[in-house]
Amino acid sequence: MLPLIISFVLFVGIVIGITVLGLRLWVRPKEAIERVTATAVEVEEEAPVHPSLVFRELLSRLGKSLPTSPKDMSAMQRRLVRAGMRNHSAIRILYGAKIVMGVSLPLIMMALVWGTSAEPTNKMLAVMAAAGIGFFGPNEYVSLVARRRQKAIQRALANALDLMVVCVESGLGLDQAILQVAKELDQAHPEISEEFGLVNLELKAGKRRQEALRNLAERSGVEDLKKLVAVLIQADRFGTGIALSLRAHADFMRVQARQIAEEKAAKLGVKLVFPIFFCILPSLFVVTVGPIAVKIVRELIPMMTGM
Repeated sequence: MLPLIISFVLFVGIVIGITVLGLRLWVRPKEAIERVTATAVEVEEEAPVHPSLVFRELLSRLGKSLPTSPKDMSAMQRRLVRAGMRNHSAIRILYGAKIVMGVSLPLIMMALVWGTSAEPTNKMLAVMAAAGIGFFGPNEYVSLVARRRQKAIQRALANALDLMVVCVESGLGLDQAILQVAKELDQAHPEISEEFGLVNLELKAGKRRQEALRNLAERSGVEDLKKLVAVLIQADRFGTGIALSLRAHADFMRVQARQIAEEKAAKLGVKLVFPIFFCILPSLFVVTVGPIAVKIVRELIPMMTGM
């Protein structure tokens, strides 16, 4: 009885979903107007659109149908920005992907487990797990991309800071130094080059330097970059030398990186205990003690039993 109820509910849900999508996405009001007014509306020839753009537009329209709170949208939008996805429709595409995967993965899982001999409860749990993975999977993907991008910015910050020190000490202003660093690191470190390029665009648009630097720290979410922004803002506010401040902060970052490396090296011995104990010691035990154990079984035990 339970499989019949599940099948009926899924059938009704799929029919309602397809009907709603058809009414919202593919019903064209021009055809209704033509039928009412008996006038033909000229249709302009449209240029061919790439299938990926069509799929993205479909996901964006699906995302608009998902009700969300402004607080959740702002948090997710901030996460998308930190992942490097700054398109205005990125949040809608994300929600559309959540809808598509949240519906398609349970259907696929149901098709896989339908003919098996598993318990109905286990089948329901598998379908519910697929639905959860499909709905929350895009969020985790965005978080993963954001963390990778933050690590890339973290690795590139030392080189960017050294290059900025060289530019400032050679006579360039801070704005020109940021622009030069963005140009020089375009191929080696595109993530931090993109962030510095956005700072330069904000400065050209008329924003104050402090506001543009704060936006840089907020967009990236990298702690070391926030410290660099704080140093630059303080140097600009109090009129101290930018070159001296950057040089001191570069030395501080080198010392901090050395301390972090030493800390990781000190933790390495503790982290290797379990791999050594469970992976290396058993093989050594078999190699060293194995022949002796075989000799004992073959020679000593029969000798003792014969006595």
